[in-house]
This record gives sequence, C-alpha cells and structure tokens, in this order.
Amino acid sequence: MVFIPARLTPPGAHGVEYAPLLRCVSMQYIGFTLRNNLFVAPMAGVTDRPFRTLCKRMGAGLAVSEMVTSNSLLYGSAKTRRRADHTGEPGPVSVQIAGADPAMLAEAARYNAERGAQIIDINMGCPAKKICNVMAGSALMQDEALVARILDAVVRAVPETPVTLKIRTGWSRTSKNAVTVARIAEDCGVRALAVHGRTRADQYMGEAEYDTIADVVRQVGIPVIANGDIHSPEKARYVLDHTGAAGLMIGRAAQGRPWIFREIEHFLSTGERLPAPTVSEIHQTCRAHLADILAFYGVETGVKIARKHIAWYTRGFVGSSAFRHAMNQLDDPDAQGAAVDKFFGRLAEASDLFDRPMSGTAETLRELAA
Repeated sequence: MVFIPARLTPPGAHGVEYAPLLRCVSMQYIGFTLRNNLFVAPMAGVTDRPFRTLCKRMGAGLAVSEMVTSNSLLYGSAKTRRRADHTGEPGPVSVQIAGADPAMLAEAARYNAERGAQIIDINMGCPAKKICNVMAGSALMQDEALVARILDAVVRAVPETPVTLKIRTGWSRTSKNAVTVARIAEDCGVRALAVHGRTRADQYMGEAEYDTIADVVRQVGIPVIANGDIHSPEKARYVLDHTGAAGLMIGRAAQGRPWIFREIEHFLSTGERLPAPTVSEIHQTCRAHLADILAFYGVETGVKIARKHIAWYTRGFVGSSAFRHAMNQLDDPDAQGAAVDKFFGRLAEASDLFDRPMSGTAETLRELAA
C-alpha cells in the first residue's frame, strides 16, 4: 500500500476531522507485493501460525513469526518445529531469528530459508531479560561492531532471501543509536528495518516516541516500518504522517482484536471508520481461532495456549475477570469452548445490542454487558 501523507493534527485533539488524505494501493516491499503496509509484529508466544493467518485474513499485509532460536541443538525440539511450520500460511513467509553469534545466526537463516522462509528477520528489539542476558535481542544495540558482523554474516548466508531487521531506538534514553544501527544495516545489505519507539530500558513503560523513527527514515534509503503504541486508526495515520515511515507494525493492540488491521486499512483509504465488530462477530472469531489453535498444537498444549487468547477476546466485558479465573481451570477443549459460548450467550441475553456494532473500548463493552 503506498501512502501519500498530509499534515495532520495529533490524535486526541478535539474537533479534528480526518478527511481521506491518503491514497492506497498494494505495497511493493523488498520484492513482494503486499495487500497493504500493515505488519503484524513478532511476539513470542503469540504470533504462531494460527494467529498470523487470522491477522492476514483480517487485513494485515505481512505477519512476522515469533522468534526462532539460532541454536542448532534445539532445531529438533517440538517448539522449534512448530515455529518453523508454515503449512498453508499465506505468503510471504517472514521468519524471525534471534541470537548473538554471527555464525549461528547465519546457519539459522540458511536452515529456515531451506524450509520455506521467504524473508529472514533478525531480532535486535526484544527487551526481555532472558534474551538480553545472553546479549541477544535489543542488548545487541550496545555493540555496533557485533551488529555489523551479524548482519553481514546473515545477508551473505542467504543471498537469494531478503533480510530485514527489527530494533529499538537504543539501549537507554541516553544511548539512542537507532540511526547508526540503521546505517550499518543498510550498508550490510539489509532490505528493510522496523523500529520500535522505545529503548530497551523502557521495556513497554511510558509512551513510544516517534521522533527517532523519523530521524531513521530521513537517514536511510531502505523501507522503515514504525512500531509502538499504534492502537487506533487515527493513531496509525498520525504515526505515518509524523515519521514518514513506509509502513506500520502492530503488536499488542492486535491481541484479542485482530480486526484492527482492516479498521486501519479502511481508515487510511477513506478517512472513515469502519463499523466496529459486533459481539457476535467477536464470539465467532474467538471460536474459530480456538479451533485453529487446537488443530495446530493438539489438545494438551492447545488448551493452555488458548487461555490467553480467550482472555484477550473477553477483556473489558462485565464479568470477564471471574470468567477468566474459572476458564483457566479447564483442561478439556469442549468444556473450554462451552464456557466461551456461555459467556457470550449471557451477553446476548443481557442486551438487545448483541448484533449491533460496538466501539471496542472497555467502557462501551461494559455498557453492552450491563
């Protein structure tokens, strides 16, 4: 999707009318034609094949897999095999690898490319302690020389497969080196870059800032994807305008709300909001997602994985806290599905608004359930 941004008033300003200021067509991205420029962020334990497929069906142009280890000793583990399973997934298939050793990351890139990965993404943005403690993820931004060795090794390892990179704005607020790392990436042959608008020290606290992302956009010639706190169509358009980024990457805002991609796509194309999903559609989407999870993981693991997704789909509704507590005790998929049906069924009985659209905010959801 190609966007021509106009100057906007930041979201939250009262009385602002958003006219259709942007044209959109399919996006040409590192050799692939995408539906649009909306990307699903890689999230450990979340962006598995069922979730990626759902988000693409709901309007995402590209979905990046959860991290795959660069440790060849773990290639045979069930977790790694599942993460490398892209059977039936709409392309292009983007696989994220993580690690700190250039040779191991290069081998991991080859391994995944041989098994269907069409894009190799390198993780230098994860702030988790267990990742940073082994000098992987965003910890790598402290060592620019090592960054260069890793990127050069991976790009050389898969010359026929485009390599992308995800980073943060820096290690800390006093050490923001995203522009330097972006230049290194471009020099090494990395084809595109996603930047989260926080430092590693920020974790997910506070608010993302977009000035650093705008600086990166101005300093490199490869596509830059903006990431961080993009939770509404209006915020999406503001971030595109403020940064000049080629696209947007959305993570936590899509948890339990995969339709955010179609909402943003429609808003960027027309300047108008789509009607929000009905409670009935949320119920149906949740049930279909649960079925895909069980088919992918099997019953024992699938029931456990499904719990967090059910929690996300139901958050904000009156009674959801007690429901989640009870649902988390269930180990049988039929009982789990029946509990979901009963929860949404009570909402149907409690309100004649069941088949009317809702805003998706917790306040409106509480009104629906009252």
